[in-house]
Amino acid sequence: NGHGPTKIYRDLVGVVSLQTIQLWIKKVRNTGSIELSSPPGRPRTARTKANILKAKQRLDQKRVSTRRLAAEMNISKSSIHRILRKDLDCFPYKKIKQPKLTDVQKKKRVKFENWVLNNYTKSDIARWLFSNEKYFDLNGIYNNQNDRIWAISREEANKRGTIYETTKFPVKVMVWFGVCSERLSVPMLFEDGSMDAQRYIDEVLPIALECGNEMLGEHWTYQQDGARPHIHYLSQKWCIDHFPSFISKDRWPPNSPDLRPFDYSLWNELTKLMNWKKITTKELLIQEIKHYAKKIEKEKI
Repeated sequence: NGHGPTKIYRDLVGVVSLQTIQLWIKKVRNTGSIELSSPPGRPRTARTKANILKAKQRLDQKRVSTRRLAAEMNISKSSIHRILRKDLDCFPYKKIKQPKLTDVQKKKRVKFENWVLNNYTKSDIARWLFSNEKYFDLNGIYNNQNDRIWAISREEANKRGTIYETTKFPVKVMVWFGVCSERLSVPMLFEDGSMDAQRYIDEVLPIALECGNEMLGEHWTYQQDGARPHIHYLSQKWCIDHFPSFISKDRWPPNSPDLRPFDYSLWNELTKLMNWKKITTKELLIQEIKHYAKKIEKEKI
């Protein structure tokens, strides 16, 4: 339209700088276009279209490490990382563990899920009291992926504390918890011996009943897994006689820890909160469990 650079700059409300508009006008006059004849900067030698395509095809074939992929393509590991992250929008996900189910177990799980869908609403499930036991010991939880020491040799690193010592038969404590949509129950700690049906009936189930009534009122459902003390006929009879409702051993699908909030979430939250460097005795272990059980956020529950 014969407009000058200032007029165009004002029409674009400053979205493009006046200097850029002047450069474009100069290019149009000289070449008839504002397309760049070649990309600015040094031409790419690693992150080329051919290498990006090759990396994508290699990923689609089978699992491969960035180090191996870099060696195969004869480019640096950092270039491979940029191709994966920036060009292919990939992210390095960690492997996760889940129970390996047999065909029979899969059928039982589907049967349980259909039973829940037909007999419970979403608000009903919010009134389930999930329960579980877990052993904690003085060896604690250690993640070597997040604890590194820079040194010039392994000997030097060892002097600075890269050796994490564990005992063969550590002192351990069994912890029982109940959890519902409202909060965690008080923890029950068993300092010695293992759990059998009689101990479960005498010491755990009455507390579970008390916690359920306190947190959920009159109408709620008790859940327990297929551990031997839980499925004993005396334990099942106690549950029938005392709980408003409970999931019997014939209903709960075997090998299904991922259906409960403990194994995929709450135990992990508790162990992350605890100060394992401080725990050197059974008494301190018990104190830490009791203290940090109260610190788990409501959002996590």
